[in-house]
Amino acid sequence: MNCTSCKNGALFPSFIDGQFRTHTCSNCGGNWILIEDYIAWKEQNPDYQFSDNISFEDSDATDSKQALFCPKSGAIMRKFKISAGNEHRLDYSAAVGGIWLDKGEWELLKSEGLAGSLNSVVTQSWQRNIRQQTTKQSLTELYQTKFGDEGYSKVKQMREWLSAQENKADLRAYLLADDPYSAER
Repeated sequence: MNCTSCKNGALFPSFIDGQFRTHTCSNCGGNWILIEDYIAWKEQNPDYQFSDNISFEDSDATDSKQALFCPKSGAIMRKFKISAGNEHRLDYSAAVGGIWLDKGEWELLKSEGLAGSLNSVVTQSWQRNIRQQTTKQSLTELYQTKFGDEGYSKVKQMREWLSAQENKADLRAYLLADDPYSAER
Protein backbone atom coordinates (compact mmCIF):
# COMPACT_ATOMS: atom_id res chain seq x y z
CA MET A 1 0.00 0.00 0.00
CA ASN A 2 1.10 3.52 -0.69
CA CYS A 3 0.85 6.41 1.76
CA THR A 4 -2.41 8.32 1.56
CA SER A 5 -0.91 11.47 3.03
CA CYS A 6 2.52 12.19 1.52
CA LYS A 7 1.99 9.97 -1.57
CA ASN A 8 5.76 9.27 -1.57
CA GLY A 9 6.13 6.48 0.97
CA ALA A 10 5.09 2.88 1.19
CA LEU A 11 3.12 1.56 4.15
CA PHE A 12 4.96 -1.25 5.90
CA PRO A 13 3.66 -3.46 8.75
CA SER A 14 4.66 -2.31 12.22
CA PHE A 15 3.31 -1.87 15.75
CA ILE A 16 2.33 1.32 17.60
CA ASP A 17 4.17 1.45 20.91
CA GLY A 18 4.88 -2.24 20.34
CA GLN A 19 1.24 -2.94 21.21
CA PHE A 20 -1.04 -3.34 18.18
CA ARG A 21 -0.66 -3.69 14.43
CA THR A 22 -0.45 -0.73 12.11
CA HIS A 23 1.10 0.16 8.78
CA THR A 24 3.61 3.00 8.98
CA CYS A 25 4.68 5.24 6.10
CA SER A 26 8.36 4.91 5.23
CA ASN A 27 8.47 8.61 4.33
CA CYS A 28 6.19 10.74 6.53
CA GLY A 29 5.79 8.46 9.56
CA GLY A 30 1.97 8.41 9.45
CA ASN A 31 0.08 5.29 10.56
CA TRP A 32 -2.78 3.33 9.02
CA ILE A 33 -4.74 1.48 11.72
CA LEU A 34 -7.58 -0.95 11.20
CA ILE A 35 -10.14 -0.51 13.97
CA GLU A 36 -10.61 -4.30 14.13
CA ASP A 37 -6.90 -4.75 14.99
CA TYR A 38 -7.13 -2.04 17.65
CA ILE A 39 -10.31 -3.47 19.22
CA ALA A 40 -8.95 -7.05 19.15
CA TRP A 41 -5.83 -5.84 20.95
CA LYS A 42 -7.95 -3.91 23.51
CA GLU A 43 -10.09 -6.98 24.19
CA GLN A 44 -6.97 -9.06 24.83
CA ASN A 45 -5.49 -6.33 27.08
CA PRO A 46 -8.48 -4.90 28.99
CA ASP A 47 -6.37 -3.63 31.91
CA TYR A 48 -3.73 -1.91 29.79
CA GLN A 49 -3.47 1.84 30.44
CA PHE A 50 -1.80 4.06 27.88
CA SER A 51 0.62 6.46 29.48
CA ASP A 52 -0.84 9.94 29.26
CA ASN A 53 1.94 11.56 31.28
CA ILE A 54 3.94 12.46 28.20
CA SER A 55 4.88 16.00 27.38
CA PHE A 56 3.40 17.16 24.11
CA GLU A 57 3.87 20.27 22.03
CA ASP A 58 1.24 21.10 19.39
CA SER A 59 4.05 21.51 16.84
CA ASP A 60 5.03 17.83 17.23
CA ALA A 61 1.94 16.54 15.42
CA THR A 62 1.12 17.20 11.82
CA ASP A 63 -2.49 17.40 10.69
CA SER A 64 -3.37 16.86 7.05
CA LYS A 65 -5.84 19.57 6.10
CA GLN A 66 -6.77 18.17 2.69
CA ALA A 67 -9.12 15.26 2.15
CA LEU A 68 -7.30 11.94 2.15
CA PHE A 69 -8.16 8.78 0.28
CA CYS A 70 -8.34 5.40 1.97
CA PRO A 71 -5.17 3.46 1.11
CA LYS A 72 -7.23 0.25 0.74
CA SER A 73 -10.49 1.27 -0.94
CA GLY A 74 -9.57 4.60 -2.55
CA ALA A 75 -12.71 6.23 -1.04
CA ILE A 76 -12.51 9.70 0.51
CA MET A 77 -12.04 9.49 4.26
CA ARG A 78 -14.03 11.61 6.72
CA LYS A 79 -12.33 13.89 9.23
CA PHE A 80 -13.27 13.58 12.91
CA LYS A 81 -12.27 15.98 15.69
CA ILE A 82 -10.65 14.29 18.67
CA SER A 83 -11.83 16.78 21.31
CA ALA A 84 -13.47 20.15 21.78
CA GLY A 85 -10.22 21.71 22.92
CA ASN A 86 -8.08 20.52 20.02
CA GLU A 87 -8.37 21.28 16.31
CA HIS A 88 -6.64 18.07 15.17
CA ARG A 89 -8.79 15.74 13.10
CA LEU A 90 -8.37 12.05 12.42
CA ASP A 91 -9.12 10.63 8.99
CA TYR A 92 -11.53 7.68 8.99
CA SER A 93 -12.43 5.26 6.23
CA ALA A 94 -15.86 3.80 6.87
CA ALA A 95 -15.38 1.59 3.80
CA VAL A 96 -12.76 -0.55 5.55
CA GLY A 97 -12.92 0.66 9.16
CA GLY A 98 -9.49 2.25 9.18
CA ILE A 99 -8.01 5.39 10.73
CA TRP A 100 -5.13 7.39 9.36
CA LEU A 101 -2.94 9.05 12.00
CA ASP A 102 -0.58 11.72 10.75
CA LYS A 103 2.89 11.77 12.30
CA GLY A 104 2.68 12.66 15.99
CA GLU A 105 -1.10 12.22 16.28
CA TRP A 106 -0.72 9.02 18.31
CA GLU A 107 1.37 10.95 20.86
CA LEU A 108 -1.28 13.69 20.79
CA LEU A 109 -4.01 11.12 21.54
CA LYS A 110 -1.95 9.79 24.46
CA SER A 111 -1.31 13.28 25.84
CA GLU A 112 -5.05 14.03 25.65
CA GLY A 113 -5.82 10.72 27.42
CA LEU A 114 -7.63 9.44 24.31
CA ALA A 115 -5.39 6.60 23.13
CA GLY A 116 -7.65 4.08 24.85
CA SER A 117 -10.70 5.57 23.09
CA LEU A 118 -9.48 5.56 19.49
CA ASN A 119 -12.48 3.55 18.27
CA SER A 120 -14.92 5.89 20.06
CA VAL A 121 -13.61 9.07 18.41
CA VAL A 122 -15.27 8.13 15.11
CA THR A 123 -18.74 7.57 16.59
CA GLN A 124 -21.70 9.93 16.24
CA SER A 125 -22.13 10.25 20.00
CA TRP A 126 -18.48 11.29 20.48
CA GLN A 127 -18.73 13.89 17.74
CA ARG A 128 -22.09 15.17 19.07
CA ASN A 129 -20.50 15.59 22.51
CA ILE A 130 -17.64 17.59 20.96
CA ARG A 131 -20.15 19.87 19.17
CA GLN A 132 -22.02 20.41 22.44
CA GLN A 133 -18.81 21.23 24.30
CA THR A 134 -17.68 23.59 21.55
CA THR A 135 -21.06 25.36 21.57
CA LYS A 136 -20.93 25.72 25.36
CA GLN A 137 -17.39 27.17 25.17
CA SER A 138 -18.46 29.64 22.47
CA LEU A 139 -21.54 30.77 24.39
CA THR A 140 -19.53 31.12 27.61
CA GLU A 141 -17.08 33.41 25.81
CA LEU A 142 -19.97 35.38 24.28
CA TYR A 143 -21.68 35.87 27.66
CA GLN A 144 -18.41 36.86 29.33
CA THR A 145 -17.89 39.47 26.62
CA LYS A 146 -21.46 40.81 26.92
CA PHE A 147 -21.74 40.78 30.72
CA GLY A 148 -18.11 41.10 31.81
CA ASP A 149 -16.47 38.50 34.03
CA GLU A 150 -18.03 39.76 37.27
CA GLY A 151 -21.52 40.17 35.75
CA TYR A 152 -21.37 36.74 34.17
CA SER A 153 -20.33 35.17 37.47
CA LYS A 154 -23.22 36.87 39.30
CA VAL A 155 -25.84 35.95 36.70
CA LYS A 156 -24.63 32.31 36.76
CA GLN A 157 -25.02 32.24 40.54
CA MET A 158 -28.49 33.75 40.25
CA ARG A 159 -29.44 31.20 37.59
CA GLU A 160 -28.27 28.30 39.77
CA TRP A 161 -30.24 29.64 42.74
CA LEU A 162 -33.35 30.19 40.61
CA SER A 163 -33.16 26.66 39.18
CA ALA A 164 -33.13 25.20 42.68
CA GLN A 165 -36.36 26.97 43.71
CA GLU A 166 -39.72 25.17 43.64
CA ASN A 167 -41.59 28.30 42.54
CA LYS A 168 -39.15 29.28 39.79
CA ALA A 169 -41.94 30.21 37.32
CA ASP A 170 -43.32 32.79 39.76
CA LEU A 171 -39.84 34.11 40.47
CA ARG A 172 -39.10 34.48 36.73
CA ALA A 173 -42.41 36.32 36.22
CA TYR A 174 -41.54 38.67 39.06
CA LEU A 175 -38.05 39.34 37.67
CA LEU A 176 -39.24 39.91 34.10
CA ALA A 177 -42.23 42.13 34.88
CA ASP A 178 -41.74 45.83 34.14
CA ASP A 179 -43.59 46.59 37.37
CA PRO A 180 -44.17 43.47 39.49
CA TYR A 181 -46.49 45.48 41.78
CA SER A 182 -48.88 46.57 39.05
CA ALA A 183 -52.16 44.77 38.34
CA GLU A 184 -51.73 45.51 34.62
CA ARG A 185 -49.75 43.32 32.30
